[in-house]
Amino acid sequence: MTKRPRTGRDTTRTVALGAPRALPADPPRRRERDAGGPEDRALYHCHCGFIFEAPVTTSVGCPHCGTAQAW
Repeated sequence: MTKRPRTGRDTTRTVALGAPRALPADPPRRRERDAGGPEDRALYHCHCGFIFEAPVTTSVGCPHCGTAQAW
């Protein structure tokens, strides 16, 4: 077995790294978070002609005629 002579060079390097950078948040998500989160309200159009805003649920009734709205 033959050994190669050392060349005198150090083959390892130490690299100083800075502090890890925070990844920027997705702008729409950041705006939503800064505004307090999503609003769970929707605009409904009833067949009686009444248009109203109400919380998003699976059972929304028209405040004018009482008809259940499809979600």
